[in-house]
Amino acid sequence: MIKFLDLQKINAQYEQELKMAANRVIDSGWYLMGKELETFEQSYATLCNVKFALGVANGLDALRLIFKGYIELGIMTKGDEVIVPANTYIASVLAITDNDLIPVFVEPNLETYNLDSNKIEAAITDKTKAILTVHLYGQNSIDDQMLQICSKHNLKLIEDGAQSHGAKWGDKISGGIGDAAGHSFYPGKNLGALGDAGAVTTNDQDLAKTISALRNYGSEKKYENIYKGLNSRLDEIQAAFLNVKLEYIQDDIENRRKVADYYLNNIKNENIILPTLIEEEGHVWHLFVIRTENRNRLQEYLKDNDVETLIHYPIPIHHQEAYKEYFKIILPTAEKIHSEVISIPLYPNIKDSDLAHIVDLLNSYK
Repeated sequence: MIKFLDLQKINAQYEQELKMAANRVIDSGWYLMGKELETFEQSYATLCNVKFALGVANGLDALRLIFKGYIELGIMTKGDEVIVPANTYIASVLAITDNDLIPVFVEPNLETYNLDSNKIEAAITDKTKAILTVHLYGQNSIDDQMLQICSKHNLKLIEDGAQSHGAKWGDKISGGIGDAAGHSFYPGKNLGALGDAGAVTTNDQDLAKTISALRNYGSEKKYENIYKGLNSRLDEIQAAFLNVKLEYIQDDIENRRKVADYYLNNIKNENIILPTLIEEEGHVWHLFVIRTENRNRLQEYLKDNDVETLIHYPIPIHHQEAYKEYFKIILPTAEKIHSEVISIPLYPNIKDSDLAHIVDLLNSYK
């Protein structure tokens, strides 16, 4: 069976360095909010070309803390609206509703799967305070039109960069294009920890200072609490692992692009729709997502031929029981995407023979 993602094989590349990092933390006797975190925050801020990076427990908390920070600063109020792509993963929306804000679902572009800038303005009301744009599958989702809309309507632009570490837009990097960004380092991400981990990046000093306290029980000084905060800290051992893997992120991106290029140049089947690449530097290929009308049939065909696949994502948020209040909304583009997408194996050190086998199978599919 060709695995969809072989984490053991990926992390084996760094085995000795990861073990050394773990030993270093164990021997230090300091396991939270220490030197490993400080080093990672500085290095990740450099990667994103921002002033501030703040390690937190996971990607969902990163987004939750951004909205919570804006509320504490008086920039947003409970009941305000946040525009969000209708086909995102549920975590994006949980971050909004956990802060008693209202998600406003806007259709994605059918070719890029990212938020369609042409459809944003029609969704803006006097209660709209932000756009949460998601760099889905690893491709930058921001364009000039989106920035102009934010400027015109005085909206905060928040990036969900869970899948886009290192993606570029012009001279800017994912995580440093909007006003703030949430990042996930879940093990399966391009920059993955060996457990849960996340970060917030921003150039906004007030927001960074607020989130720094909010992630630590709302405290800047021990036992003195300014806010009703969270316990959401990136621990030293995960920070140490991320420090190791961050050194290799550019090599990882280039290898992912080579795999994606091979797929794009060699998969030729009229029954399969390939992803649209806008700019080479703007996509880091967290996932290679194809579309077909009979997805279940294709998935079974690949499984029968020893190829593992996943679906990102099978059920749109407005059809999830958790958000049943949105059941009556009709979003045809998002619904089409959710019913047709299927992700095929893509990781930096996948074997050439496996790629050739996958391509042969897809080209033979009828």
